[in-house]
Amino acid sequence: MQAHGERWRAPYACDPAASRGRLIREETSPTRSEFQRDRDRIIHSTAFRRLKHKTQVFVYHEGDHYRTRLTHSIEVSQIARAIARSLGLDEDLAEALALSHDLGHTPFGHTGEDALDACMEGFGGFDHNAQALRIVTRLERRYATFDGLNLTWETLEGLVKHNGPLVDADGRPFGRYGECGVPGAITEYNERHDLWLATHAGGEAQAAAIADDIAYDAHDIDDGLRAELFALGDLRAVPFLAELLDDIARRYPGLERPRVIHELVRRVITRFVEDVIAESGRRLARLAPADADAIRRAGLQVVAFSPAMAAADEAIKGFLYPNMYRHQRVMRVRREAEAVVRDLFGKFLREPQLMPEEWRVDRAREEEPRVARRVADYIAGMTDGYALQEHRRLFDATPELR
Repeated sequence: MQAHGERWRAPYACDPAASRGRLIREETSPTRSEFQRDRDRIIHSTAFRRLKHKTQVFVYHEGDHYRTRLTHSIEVSQIARAIARSLGLDEDLAEALALSHDLGHTPFGHTGEDALDACMEGFGGFDHNAQALRIVTRLERRYATFDGLNLTWETLEGLVKHNGPLVDADGRPFGRYGECGVPGAITEYNERHDLWLATHAGGEAQAAAIADDIAYDAHDIDDGLRAELFALGDLRAVPFLAELLDDIARRYPGLERPRVIHELVRRVITRFVEDVIAESGRRLARLAPADADAIRRAGLQVVAFSPAMAAADEAIKGFLYPNMYRHQRVMRVRREAEAVVRDLFGKFLREPQLMPEEWRVDRAREEEPRVARRVADYIAGMTDGYALQEHRRLFDATPELR
């Protein structure tokens, strides 16, 4: 859809010059678009820097070559920009969304989120998307005239809805929020700054979301092989991967294992990206959206895999779930990490004065749900190493998480 190296913006792209704006009005920049400013604010945030020491699957000190939330976010950003560029979407907005999509994650990966959600049962629960919104609208305190980062409507909308609508046309939660309801942080902000929770997000957010899927598939294969949780031959259980391995063997007979792994990972990314561009191009041609809102109101994901590639994505995830995410080595560390989060939450809920001064609350004056949310905010912002450090400070025994 585009000549190599050429940049263009299609009519259905989000236009920074026509942004719905920021909750708090600011002067425009003479040198950067509104979406470039959002991206820069995200990169310079404290929460973004902390991603360097937050786990994807393995704990932070298990090896320098495994992904962290930061390296994953950068890899998602590269893929999202490639997709956005080819489809004529705004690259800067896609990049901002890719870089911010994991800001709300806790220490210890999804393990930490599950543990903190269980601790917050009865207090509104914990959801990393809602936490990301809290961070960029409230918890970051850097600017003189507002809390948060005061990002544009388009970035906030994409951050909240990159996986699809949260409610139906009548306002009833569905999907992942069908049983527990939309998190309070999202509904409260939405009352002040309507994010259109019943529609899909713009194309740029959809590009960032599918880039996240692609990065997970490719790089968890890489990390799982590096950690020897499974072998190259095991991947042949997935026909899509077997085909790629056969192609590598034909082209480069006798190639050493590290190079085979790299060739496999780059082919996975390439095949997925090329498929997304082709399938999304077909959907855009059928829809013929006149503007970004036409994509939001399309009633389906416009930036998507073809049916065949969606099946390959599902098969890869089906392989990784038992062979990596639920591997006995990972599960042992997971149980220990859950205990660390539970211990910290219980301790700080009972004795909030043990938190740093800027996080303390008066338990005698505050209602317990507000104290609990404050504790959850503090723990969610921790890196893996800092969570272990705090646990050592407060408890006699702390697991090594190895």
